[in-house]
Amino acid sequence: MSQGTGNPSGKSAFVFSEDYTRYKFAEDHPFNPQRLVMTVDLIRELGLLDADHLIQPEPATDEELLRVHDARYLEAVKRASLPDADPDHFAAWGLGTEDTPIFPGMHEASRLICGGTKLAAELVMSGQVQHALNMAGGLHHAHRAQASGFCVYNDIAVAIAHVREKYNARVVYIDTDAHHGDGVQWLFYEDPNVLTISFHETGKYLYPGTGEITERGEGRGYGYSLNVPLEAFTEDDSWMHAVRDVLVPVLNSFQPDLILHQNGCDAHRFDPLTHLAATTRIYREMPKLTHQLAHEHCQGRWVGVGGGGYDIWRVVPRAWTMLWAEMIDRDLPEEVPSDWLARWQTRSPFPLPPTFLDPADLFAPIPRRAEITEKNEITVRRALNGTPFLF
Repeated sequence: MSQGTGNPSGKSAFVFSEDYTRYKFAEDHPFNPQRLVMTVDLIRELGLLDADHLIQPEPATDEELLRVHDARYLEAVKRASLPDADPDHFAAWGLGTEDTPIFPGMHEASRLICGGTKLAAELVMSGQVQHALNMAGGLHHAHRAQASGFCVYNDIAVAIAHVREKYNARVVYIDTDAHHGDGVQWLFYEDPNVLTISFHETGKYLYPGTGEITERGEGRGYGYSLNVPLEAFTEDDSWMHAVRDVLVPVLNSFQPDLILHQNGCDAHRFDPLTHLAATTRIYREMPKLTHQLAHEHCQGRWVGVGGGGYDIWRVVPRAWTMLWAEMIDRDLPEEVPSDWLARWQTRSPFPLPPTFLDPADLFAPIPRRAEITEKNEITVRRALNGTPFLF
């Protein structure tokens, strides 16, 4: 298999290309690749990215995309990627909408991200590295024949399908984005060897409106789709209790060969598109837990991808830097480097936080905190009670 340039000789691989920034819908679109540039700059400023970590991806092939996407959809994306494409012609495919506009070169930009996540999974499954991160990945809303929610191709599903076909591996997919990981769930809804677990804000008031506890899989895959819809305004402690209380027993029973974790960071209180109330503490604690579980259950095999995160200034760079630091077993300083702050503050519309962890008194507690916590505890119990392989 071609792995692009670079030498993944270390324990972890950072799959990245400057061309990832070509996945850009419009200047004012919330899915802004500037967040990748800022995060990589912060990681470099901290001295956390060695030459041996950095791996260049190659675009996914049509064959790899067709493992999860319909051939007619692939052709539609290619046509919509031409400079003179009319957006009105592609609405049936979920393209040309306000959420997922078309843009020149869309197919090439999308398949490069898919190739990056597939490469990260291959590096881990082949034993070349234990952990691999593709920050540009995490496009979890794309369906077999439809774009959705800023996602054209589903890079996560492409990587899982590759791992299933080549290694016959059991995969656990963890999604901690504020939005339900619907695209990945539906693509593997009947596969008992792919366990999808999504923690997200309830779909009562948030896109895509799915992710109910009752969505448990079908056929042989019944029980292998697990959803934990959490209440709006959920704070750190309740969020982390839910994540731990579900992941520890479920992974112990499922015994995966690979953990693939989507690390959307839009559960933060600053995020403009969601209604949750977390701080950056959960973006330190979740990678620690995933790291621990990967070594307990699958010889450390752990693939990370990005996902949502729409406060690109105050949240995303800190959250994903903490993720990468955990992947390479490096401690971070308490404070964000002053040189990085000086570089980006002139462009930011907000004061940039000077520390990686938000101060404990940054936000006042939500008035209904006890009620929200109790509802989340009930949700966790109901989700686990319907997971048949636990019993």
